[in-house]
Amino acid sequence: MRPLTLGPVRIDTVVENAAVPLRFAEFLPDSRPEDIEAAAAWLRPHLADASLTHGLLSFHSYVLRTERCTILVDACIGNDKERGGHPAFHRLNTPWLDELHSIGVAPESIDYVLCTHLHADHVGWNTRLLDGRWVPTFPRARYLFARTEYEHRLAGWRTDPQYALGMFADSILPVVEAGQALIVDDGYELEGLLTLEPAPGHTPGNIVIRLGRLGATNSAVFSGDVIHHPLQVRFPEWSAAFCEDPLRSADCRRQFVMSQAETPTLILPAHFPAPTAGHIRRDGARWRYEFIA
Repeated sequence: MRPLTLGPVRIDTVVENAAVPLRFAEFLPDSRPEDIEAAAAWLRPHLADASLTHGLLSFHSYVLRTERCTILVDACIGNDKERGGHPAFHRLNTPWLDELHSIGVAPESIDYVLCTHLHADHVGWNTRLLDGRWVPTFPRARYLFARTEYEHRLAGWRTDPQYALGMFADSILPVVEAGQALIVDDGYELEGLLTLEPAPGHTPGNIVIRLGRLGATNSAVFSGDVIHHPLQVRFPEWSAAFCEDPLRSADCRRQFVMSQAETPTLILPAHFPAPTAGHIRRDGARWRYEFIA
C-alpha cells in the first residue's frame, strides 16, 4: 500500500509477508467453490492463486505518524517465535525491522502499540529475542490491550503456560512485566485521534480502531480480523477457521460491512494484499470491496 495522508495523519504499511497462500476450503470452511469461481475475474492474480484453490493473505502492520506521536497498529508474527512448526509462523527470520527503518521509523520512536486482538500474528513484534530473553521491541512505547481480550488471554495462560503455543508468554507477558502495558476499556480514545471499538466474534475482546468520525471525510477504520479476505465482504456469513465464535463473528462482520458501505470511511484491513486500503460498496443485494489506486 502506498503511503496515505488523512488529515494530520500519515499512514504507512510495514509488510512481513505479502502473499501467504491458504486453502479456501480450510481457511473459509463455509465457502462454496462455485461462488469463488464466479469471482475469478477479480480474485486473480492478487487475491487468489491461478487454480482458485488458495486465497492470498498479507501480514502487515500500520504505522501512523502525526506531529505529536507515532503509533503502530498490529505487530505481525515476529522473528524467532516457537509456533508449533507451522511454516508461515514458526521461527521466522524476516526483515520486518528493516522495513520499519526504511520508512524512517526506529523502534525507539514508537509511542504507542495497539493490537486489534491477541492472536499470534498480531502481537509477535511486541517483543524481540535479546540475549535469550524476550524484551519489548519498542522500549518507549505504551502497549494498549483491550481489557476483555487481555483478561481472556491471561486466564488461558494461567491455566496453561504454553497456552496458544506460548504466544502470551513470549509476546504479551514481557510487555506487562516491563510496565509498558496499558489495559483499556471499549471506547478508549487515544491522543484525540483513535477510538477503540468492540467487535467481538473473531475473539472475545476483538476490536476495530477508528480514525476520525464514522462517515467523515479523512476517516478510516483499522478492521483487524473482522474481515480476513475480500470474499468476506461479498459473503460476510463466511467466517474464517480462526474465528473463535464463528456465528458471532459472522454477525459482527455483517454489521460492519453494512455500516461502512457507501461511506467515505477508508477500510484498512489486516490481511488484504496490496493495494490493501479501500471502500465497501453495495453490489446488488450484496457488497464488494473497492481497492483505492
